[in-house]
Amino acid sequence: MPRGTSEVSEPMYFVLAALRAEPLHGHAISKAVKELSGGRVQPSVGTLYGILERLNERGVIQVDREEVVNGRNRRYFRITDDGRALVEAEARRMQAAAALVLRPAGS
Repeated sequence: MPRGTSEVSEPMYFVLAALRAEPLHGHAISKAVKELSGGRVQPSVGTLYGILERLNERGVIQVDREEVVNGRNRRYFRITDDGRALVEAEARRMQAAAALVLRPAGS
């Protein structure tokens, strides 16, 4: 079972978080996920593109644009309003869960 909610696995969470600032292509998303997670989450290329496909199907990200670089197609993704709401809700859920453990005992 993936970490996080049934809606958002940990890798999905970091992909959505990476896309909050600007549209990114796959390699840039992978680098951002690694950086944002402190190196804990490093999806393989196949896993990353599977995540991107599922998030796109759910309507929480969408293709922003495509360009050809060195003869290869580069697809940029951007987060949608629904995606932003989803990742922010997940962040609040994790924050509330952490607060239960991190508050002083007996409080």
